Amino acid sequence: MKILSFIGSSKKDIQEFPEDVKDDVGYALFQVQLGETPASAKPLKGLGPGLLEIIEDSREGTYRAVYTVKFEEVVYVLHCFQKKSKHGIKTPAQDLDLIKRRLKIAEEDHRANYETKKRGG
Repeated sequence: MKILSFIGSSKKDIQEFPEDVKDDVGYALFQVQLGETPASAKPLKGLGPGLLEIIEDSREGTYRAVYTVKFEEVVYVLHCFQKKSKHGIKTPAQDLDLIKRRLKIAEEDHRANYETKKRGG
């Protein structure tokens, strides 16, 4: 089973989701840890391969959890948020910028904590 690692405020943000959404997203992330692709996961367009988002709808709105499966040992949760816009499905630019920054942090974390262990460091 893969390690689940939250970057930035993503863990705190997911904890603020409504209970039903939190349960559904949590189960979907567990499936990802097992190497499965949850039915609620879709590729995140525009930032390259290996980035997906779990999309959950609730009475309170639409919620998203963006994660990467680029790494063999760990799933990084990069950003969790409520989609505010009622028009279109496009992820807002400010959220995409945050995801890009957090992906760089995840890549650095992976290099520091996983790649060195593989080389016997």
